[in-house]
Amino acid sequence: MIASDGQWRFPHNDSIPEKFKTCIIQFEDEYFYKHPGFNPVSIFKAIQENIKSNDVKRGGSTLTQQVIRLSRKNKSRTYFEKIKEIILATRLEFRASKEKILSYYSSNAPFGGNVVGLDAASWRYFNRDANDLSWAESATLAVLPNAPSLIYPGKNQETLLNKRNRLLQKLLQNNIIDSLTYDLSIAEELPQKPYALPQIAPHLLQKVALNNTGEHIKTSLKKSLQEQTNRIVSNHYNHLKQNEIHNIAVLVLDVNTRKVLAYVGNSPTDSEHQKDVDVIDKPRSTGSILKPFLYAAMLDTGDILPNTLVADVPTQFGSYNPENYDQGYDGAVPASRALSRSLNVPAVRMLQEFGLDRFHHYLEALKLKDLKYNANHYGLSLILGGAESNLWDLCKSYAALSSTLNHFNESSSEYFENEIIEPTYLADASVGFGRKSSEKSLFDAGSIYLTYESLKDVNRPEGDDNWEFYDSSKQIAWKTGTSFGFRDAWAIGTTKDYVVGVWVGNADGEGRPGLVGVQTAAPILFDVFDLLPNSDWFAKPFDEMQEVAICKKSGYRASPTCDDIEQKYIQVSGLKTAPCPFHKLVHLDKNEQFQVNSSCEDINTMVHKSWFVLPPLMEYYYKAKNPFYKSLPRFREDCLGENAITIQFIYPNDNNIIFLPKDFNGKPNDLILKIAHSKPESLVYWYLDSTFLGTTKDIHEFAMQPSHGKHLLTVVDEFGNEAKRWIEISQ
Repeated sequence: MIASDGQWRFPHNDSIPEKFKTCIIQFEDEYFYKHPGFNPVSIFKAIQENIKSNDVKRGGSTLTQQVIRLSRKNKSRTYFEKIKEIILATRLEFRASKEKILSYYSSNAPFGGNVVGLDAASWRYFNRDANDLSWAESATLAVLPNAPSLIYPGKNQETLLNKRNRLLQKLLQNNIIDSLTYDLSIAEELPQKPYALPQIAPHLLQKVALNNTGEHIKTSLKKSLQEQTNRIVSNHYNHLKQNEIHNIAVLVLDVNTRKVLAYVGNSPTDSEHQKDVDVIDKPRSTGSILKPFLYAAMLDTGDILPNTLVADVPTQFGSYNPENYDQGYDGAVPASRALSRSLNVPAVRMLQEFGLDRFHHYLEALKLKDLKYNANHYGLSLILGGAESNLWDLCKSYAALSSTLNHFNESSSEYFENEIIEPTYLADASVGFGRKSSEKSLFDAGSIYLTYESLKDVNRPEGDDNWEFYDSSKQIAWKTGTSFGFRDAWAIGTTKDYVVGVWVGNADGEGRPGLVGVQTAAPILFDVFDLLPNSDWFAKPFDEMQEVAICKKSGYRASPTCDDIEQKYIQVSGLKTAPCPFHKLVHLDKNEQFQVNSSCEDINTMVHKSWFVLPPLMEYYYKAKNPFYKSLPRFREDCLGENAITIQFIYPNDNNIIFLPKDFNGKPNDLILKIAHSKPESLVYWYLDSTFLGTTKDIHEFAMQPSHGKHLLTVVDEFGNEAKRWIEISQ
C-alpha cells in the first residue's frame, strides 16, 4: 500500500532473490564481496573521467555507499559528501553482513515513479513476487535505480531496453547464463506501464497497516477463497444496488485454528457509499442474531427443554409491544421452532422469563465489545436488535460455540478454559485454548448441540428449500437477523470446521424495503459455504445428555397423565425442569361428549382420559394453526363444582393507544373487542367505564364506538369472574 511518504513500498525484506542479487551486483558493484565499503579503483576512474568532462559523469559508488546515500536522503553529490559516504560505508561494513547490506539496498532503492524497493517494483511492473521473476525481468529492475527519474517502464523505453540488454550480455560473457537463456531473455518485452497492486483484501490491509505498521506480514487468507468470495460479493452487490443497498461484508473463520480465511470488508461500491469503510468491525443493530445465545443459555441453565412449548400470543410489557415478522401468532410453539422461525414474541417472553440481567451476563462473557451499557439500558428489546455488535465479534462467538463442542467430543468429554478468543489474520500465529477442564467455559456441550440442531432447521433461502433431500448438501447451523427499519441484514452460519458471517446494508444506516436477512444476506452465506469443503455434522455429546421420556405435544418431561410419549436426548441440566403442565386427567361421560364428576355421573360409568389443554388465550391462536387440537369438553349442565374459570383479553392489549379509521362517510369504524373464555358457552357481560354495553355467548367478540380519551374495559361472566383492560382512543 502507499506509505505515509506517498511512496509505493513494502516492509523491509531480508530475503533477496538470487537472480536479482546477481544482476544488481554485476551492474552496480562487481567487486561487492571484495571491497570494505568503497572501491578505490572505481573512485579513481570516476575522478579521472569527471575531470576530463568538467562535470560529474560517473559516481564510482559501491552498493554500500548507495545504501548510505539512501539513508541520508540523497545528499548532494559533492566530493565532500563522497568522503562522508566512504567513512559511513566502512562503518556499515563492520556492523552488517554483505547480505544484510544488499537487503537494505533492495528494500529502499528507487525504481521509478513513486515505487520504492524491489518487492513493490516487482508487483508494480510485473504483477508478481520478486522470487518469480525471469532473468530479463530481474535485469530490468537491476538497471532502474541507476536513473529512476529518467528511465522506468512506460518512459524512455529504448534507453531502458539497451541498458537491460547490455547487462544480459555481461551475464552471458561471465557465464552466469547460457546462450539459450540469453536469447530468450533479450526477446522478452519490457513492461509498458505499471500494474495496479493486488487489491483482493484492501480492508484487511488497512487493519494490518494499523496494527502492524512497518512489519512484513503474511496473512492467513486463502487466496483462492478470498478471490472467489470477492466475486460472490461483487455479483450480489450488482443486484442489490438496484434497490439502493450498497454495502456488504463477509468474514470466514477456521473454527479449529481461529484463523481468518476470507475477509471482505465492503462491496466494490463507490466513495459516495463509503467503499473504504471496513464494515466487519463496525457496530450495527443485531436484529435477531442473538436469539441462539438466549436459547442456548436457557438450555444450559435447565430453564427449558429443546421443544418446550412457549407462548406466542399478543404480549405487552409496559409500553413495549413486540410483534412477529408476519404479525401473526401461533398461540404456543416449541422453543426450537420459535428459534428456527425467528419468532419475536416467544423470544421476548423467553427473555423476560429468563431474566434480562442474567442474559446480559452471558453476552458479556462472549466478549461482545459493542455491548457497552447495562441490561436495563437495552430492556427486553435486547433480543430483537436493541443492542449493537459487529461481524467480527459475532463470528468469533459462533466459532467459540462450535469449537467447544468439537473439543468436548475430541477430548474424552473435557472442556478448554479459553474458548472465547480473538481470531487472527496472521499466518504464523497460533491461538491458545488454555488447559483442559471438567468445567464448561460458558455453555455446556449438550446445550450447544441442541441449539445447532434447531438452527440446522432454519428455512433456507428461496431455491434452496429442498437441501435436506440431497446427500451432498452441507448441514449448516445458521441464523439470520434483520434490524428495525430494515437497516441491517445478517446471516451467520457454522459447520464443524468453518464459520461464515455476512452483513448487508448501507454504511450510512439508511434502511431499504427488502433489506431482510433471509433475502439478502443468506444467499451470500450459502454461496460462500459452497466454496468450502464439506464437514461432518457435530457429534452428539452423550456425556452431557441423557435420554428421557418427553411429552410429544408439549415438549416437557412426560408426566403420568401424558398419553403420547417419545424418548429423547436432552441436556443434563434439563433433568430439573418441571413435568408437562398441559396434560390433565379429565372425566367424561360414557359418550365422551361432556366432562362429568361424581355429582352427576356414577364413577363406574365415567371414561377417564388424558387431555392436552392450553390456557384460553394460547388455545385461541393455537387451534387456528393446529386443526387437530381438541378443546376441553364442557361440563354437563347437571354437574356441580366445575373447574376454575379463566378469562383473557385477545384484543386490545393493556394500555393500547388505538386509532379508529374512518369510512367513506367520515364515520369512525367500530372497535372490535375479543376475549378468550375457558368455558366459551358462558354468558359474558361487557362494560365500558362502568356503563353496560351488552352480552355475548359462545363467540366472545363485541363491536363498539368509544369516545376519545382513556377508558376502562370490564368483562364479567355469569359466574362472577372478571377481567379488566385500560385503553386510550386517539384522534
